[in-house]
Amino acid sequence: MSPAARVAQWIDAVIFDLARQMRWTFLPPLMVYFAAGFSGLTMIVGTFFVKEYLDLSAAFLAGLAFWAGLPWALKMPLGHLVDIMWRWKWLLVYLGAGLIGLSVFIMYLLLTQTDMMTAIMPMGAWYVTSYLLAPTGLVIQDAVADAMSVEAVPRFDETGAPLAPETSRALHTTMQTLGRFALITGTVAVALLNITMFSGIEALDAEGKRAVYASIYLAALAIPLVSVSGVVLAGVQKWRARRGLLGRGLTEAEADALFERSDEKTTPNPWYFIGGAGFVALSLTVGLSDIPFGQEIIFAGSMAIVLLLMRQLVAVLPVAQARTLIGTALIIFIFRAVPRVGDGYTWFAIDSLGFDQQFLSVLSLIASMLTLVGMVILRPLIANHTIVYIIVILTVAGGVLSLPNIGLYYGIQDITAPLTGGIVDARFIAIMDTALESPLGQIAMIPMLAWIARNAPPDLKATFFAVMASFTNLALSASSLFTKYLNQIFVVAREVRDPVSGAVTTPADYSQLGLLILIVSGLTVALPLLAVALVQRTRLRSVD
Repeated sequence: MSPAARVAQWIDAVIFDLARQMRWTFLPPLMVYFAAGFSGLTMIVGTFFVKEYLDLSAAFLAGLAFWAGLPWALKMPLGHLVDIMWRWKWLLVYLGAGLIGLSVFIMYLLLTQTDMMTAIMPMGAWYVTSYLLAPTGLVIQDAVADAMSVEAVPRFDETGAPLAPETSRALHTTMQTLGRFALITGTVAVALLNITMFSGIEALDAEGKRAVYASIYLAALAIPLVSVSGVVLAGVQKWRARRGLLGRGLTEAEADALFERSDEKTTPNPWYFIGGAGFVALSLTVGLSDIPFGQEIIFAGSMAIVLLLMRQLVAVLPVAQARTLIGTALIIFIFRAVPRVGDGYTWFAIDSLGFDQQFLSVLSLIASMLTLVGMVILRPLIANHTIVYIIVILTVAGGVLSLPNIGLYYGIQDITAPLTGGIVDARFIAIMDTALESPLGQIAMIPMLAWIARNAPPDLKATFFAVMASFTNLALSASSLFTKYLNQIFVVAREVRDPVSGAVTTPADYSQLGLLILIVSGLTVALPLLAVALVQRTRLRSVD
């Protein structure tokens, strides 16, 4: 085979085959996933809002991220609820959309009606309220989207005949790949909007910047609209498919059986809701009190509850599947629980490297675009290797790609820029690092999600999805805790000025940021590799 033919064959297998497997029924869950990615529209403006209007420390923000991550631990009772109310799951999307819309609208009013809002609560309290409402709405919608992604894969062809198992397996893999694709496409749209809306902001005064920030939050109200539109489209598609089956001679009972199979009737398991109630009670009791180590207590309690609920699901699986599930979950948990540097590096990039709003938006756009490309190109790698292999590759790559950030802190750009005529400066290095690192984060999720879709019991699809999500998302809470601890040990402070007098109330101090980056980079590589080595030596060995 000639080189040209090999290239053509590779393009067909990697790109065109993905398009051939697309189904119109995939579109509704993809719209909900797109809305989840689009929800990042307020991320950059939120960073600058905190920096310019609120005197909040990096440790406090890391702690706030901990609280914002906890709603994701409720995905198991939410997933079980979706399984129970399968025919009415669209109501939950409306609820989630309402919470997201309220979160965005609070920030819009905070910028446009500041006096009215601060007369009710301090600005910081409003920000925290908005910050916590958004993930609550997103987790509700995500639980439904996971269920919709299973429902979107056809079980029968145009004539009503069941699909072959290998065809169904391929479609599930494609659905999960496209789900991640839609999620990242949402972030691409976010980056493009941010670049456009932040254009020329450096020349604006304080009131001009406030108006730009408000317009971004106003645009973010499209987030709940997109997800609700996806649910409406799913209903229309289902109605048209049912009408088509009736037109081919099937009776109403036969057509309904193809959509609502008897083996998908879920028997409610009260333990999922008891665990959810315990989680809420624990969070409220500890969160509203001044108990020392409150976040740690909530994390430990949440972990105990999630493990209890996981046991309920594992009990209905074959032994081999149960062990694979546990081993895979442990490895992914450690992979996601490694600490991050925190907001201190972003502050350093803004203050010391001169990265402004628009350049941060450009970096976000580059990351999103190359993630899309990377997911398509690396799809054969995902399909042909185990989750453990992919985790090891991503861990090593992540460690290598942390080196440019270390170099930027210690001034490598001061060496490379003169040697290259100013080309390889701080921004060039940041762009190259982003280009190489961006595809890695989403890759590990695709094989796990495809495995779940293939192996979940018919009556527990959403619950099974939620099992892995709840456990591995608690890893993000653990990551936030570790990040907070490291930021308390290695204190990083940005310059804060009084908005009235302009006097410096907190001086900038990035002296300990370098050591913080080095420690985080080391732990990011060491912990996942150690977890893989230990788990693969036990009966929980992950082989899928």
